[in-house]
Amino acid sequence: MAEPLRNTEDGQQGVSEDAARLWTDLVATARRTVADGLVVGTSGNVSARVGDLVLVTPSGVPYDRLTPADITGVDLGGRQVLGTLVPTSELPMHLAVYRTTDARAVVHTHAVHATAVSTLVPELPLVHYMAGALGGPVRVAPYATYGTDELAEHMLRALAGRSGCLLQNHGTITYGATLDQAFDRTAQLEWMCRLWLTASSVPGRTPSLLTEAQVTEAGERLKGYGQRR
Repeated sequence: MAEPLRNTEDGQQGVSEDAARLWTDLVATARRTVADGLVVGTSGNVSARVGDLVLVTPSGVPYDRLTPADITGVDLGGRQVLGTLVPTSELPMHLAVYRTTDARAVVHTHAVHATAVSTLVPELPLVHYMAGALGGPVRVAPYATYGTDELAEHMLRALAGRSGCLLQNHGTITYGATLDQAFDRTAQLEWMCRLWLTASSVPGRTPSLLTEAQVTEAGERLKGYGQRR
């Protein structure tokens, strides 16, 4: 893999082709979160890692306005090494994921159904086997102020053995080996939350739930899902 940063003729650090391509994919993913109703305005954020460089959406900038010149990157310690725009305020969560997992992409949203569920239960009930794609029952991280190390710590505990969790009164966070995988996990989590809320709203009826063993079995089968190259 090429280096994510390169030295320009004047000795300054520039952007490699790998990082430039990844930024394009990251912006496209961020725009998908808006198009699919997972965030409103500039809420939520997306990041991707290449080597020791983490590209991340900047704070408070509408995704449809981002251009290649707006590339924003930090090292794993949080020091800004690319761009002039201020990185997302949720940088502590993103960096915590990269420091403790093999993640290459992280998606954080304020999806409405998932956020609603985060206010009701400590763990998303096992209403569908797709919980297996996230590693098992999806936990809710206790509330803490956004952008704080405290929230990042709560999130890491909720993510133990999982690739996604809910953030109480806040939203969702998922990670994956690619931006597409991280996004898909976010979309699946929001869908499961919507499913549970819908089933739970039927008067006089209680949704049937799966066992952890059933979800684990489904999770193993899902590892071989799709086409093999």
